[in-house]
Amino acid sequence: MHKLITYLVLAFVFISCQNKAQNITDKAYVSEFKFKPGIEVIQFHSEHRCQTCLDIEAMTKEAILPYGGIPFRLINADDNNNKSVSNEFKTAGTSLFIYDPVQGKKLDLTDFAFMNASDKEKFIKGLQKEIDNF
Repeated sequence: MHKLITYLVLAFVFISCQNKAQNITDKAYVSEFKFKPGIEVIQFHSEHRCQTCLDIEAMTKEAILPYGGIPFRLINADDNNNKSVSNEFKTAGTSLFIYDPVQGKKLDLTDFAFMNASDKEKFIKGLQKEIDNF
């Protein structure tokens, strides 16, 4: 039964992802639709967000568009309700991760995000490369 539900969810995600991928108009960063099941992108932030943090969020969302089904989670690390997940990722402020919840695999891209936050093209292409290699 569990496998059947998993297959149905994957089929639904795949079909909806194809529809989203067809709506992407910025071809500068999108060459084709890429399906990466089982991963998500997580950005942690503090209560008070700076412009760089907001830019990282916007560019991350743009970078994952070609993947259609990759969930993006934005988590306030200062919120007491998020303390356990913040502790799991060992973060207290703005951080960016690629995460595989099934395997528990994490890739910390915080340094990458801050070093490339002022160069949109480099950020997006770099994040897409990291997703492809994850």
